[in-house]
Amino acid sequence: MARRTTAEHHKLTFLRVAIALQTSALLFQTVTAGLLMSSSHGRAPHDIGSPVMYGASMVYVLAAILAWRPGGGPFRPVLYASGFLVLASAQVALGIAQVTRLHVPLGILMFGLSVVALARVLSARSEQGSRTRP
Repeated sequence: MARRTTAEHHKLTFLRVAIALQTSALLFQTVTAGLLMSSSHGRAPHDIGSPVMYGASMVYVLAAILAWRPGGGPFRPVLYASGFLVLASAQVALGIAQVTRLHVPLGILMFGLSVVALARVLSARSEQGSRTRP
């Protein structure tokens, strides 16, 4: 089998890094949300992490588009990333409006979906690595 070109490899690596960044930002938000609910010390870190999480979601969309359009990759990650950006937008709006009963479950759902997306990308990486080896 032919090996991937360096450009394709870098685009897929960028996609993996973007999903890992998003998952890390969501984990940080989860921890600071727990602090916020149990004490008054979690507000500042949670407020700082919110735009970071939203920015990570935008980077995920950009990485998915770059892996798909110029890279010739599948379109499905673009759909996942776009859907995730919609969820992130709703999450920010619910957080600003302080609708905790929807904000918290949506945050849990987002973290779970991000972990699943990361696991799928990393498992695809290990499958491709085992196929390209002689």
